[in-house]
Amino acid sequence: MNYEPININDKLSKFNELWSPRVIAEMNDYQFKLAKGEGEFVWHDHADTDEVFIVIDGELDIEFRDGKVTLNAGEMFVIPKGVEHKPFAKGLVQVLLVEPKGVVNTGEAGGNLTAEDDIWV
Repeated sequence: MNYEPININDKLSKFNELWSPRVIAEMNDYQFKLAKGEGEFVWHDHADTDEVFIVIDGELDIEFRDGKVTLNAGEMFVIPKGVEHKPFAKGLVQVLLVEPKGVVNTGEAGGNLTAEDDIWV
């Protein structure tokens, strides 16, 4: 058993790609993923699972078809399964995502912003 803590800032320093989550830990069937974002992502949903956004640094808007939520560092939001949403960041944002193993970052939308599966940092 490894008794070393996971240093989130250290993990964030290991990549620069935007909107491309990196796995830092697993718990049961869930993964903890770090991501950096800036500008617009894509409209998408996750038909089978909720999704948790925890902002570590910066500000993240999550747009919905009928409104939006703004998250600052230290804040989190749970998006229910099946709800279409589009993350947007005016400046660089760093987030921790918690979702079941195998969830694709672009959900049902696909496209060129779809991240490779299970990239660990």
